[in-house]
Amino acid sequence: MIHLYTGDGKGKTTAAIGLAVRAAGRGKRVCFSQFMKGNDTGELHALALLPQVELFRSEKNFGFYRSMSESDKAALTGIHNDILYRLLSRMQTQSCDLMVLDEITYPVNWGLLDVSLLKQLLSCPGQTEIVLTGRDPADFLFECADYLTEMRKIRHPYEKGVAAREGVEF
Repeated sequence: MIHLYTGDGKGKTTAAIGLAVRAAGRGKRVCFSQFMKGNDTGELHALALLPQVELFRSEKNFGFYRSMSESDKAALTGIHNDILYRLLSRMQTQSCDLMVLDEITYPVNWGLLDVSLLKQLLSCPGQTEIVLTGRDPADFLFECADYLTEMRKIRHPYEKGVAAREGVEF
């Protein structure tokens, strides 16, 4: 099955991490990938402690899309495509039970990955459960989702000037 966690509210990545931890707790092999993220986040430290979880992400923080140079965008596109190839390999060898593609909607919308690779991954999940997260998903992501969950922001401390807090937002 394919899960899509979307919306403008907090909790998309957190829900995906929860499912990854649940699967790992049952001895399932988890491939946890992050797109657009290269910064240090708390979940990385926790997931790294679980031997059933394999992490796929950029080693470099490119910052926000709007501040990236064209060479940064090209480099990040290469990293994203490499992640997709590695995930396809895990799926083809049936070495992953749960696959998380965190923040996948952004590189799709901004042209920072090969969409045909992503569509190939989503077209034949076999026994692999797939989780997609991010805002404003492309139509094809809506259409392929078996689970579609929208997180809706009603209130957020950022609106009052509260900065992201370690251990809560990152």
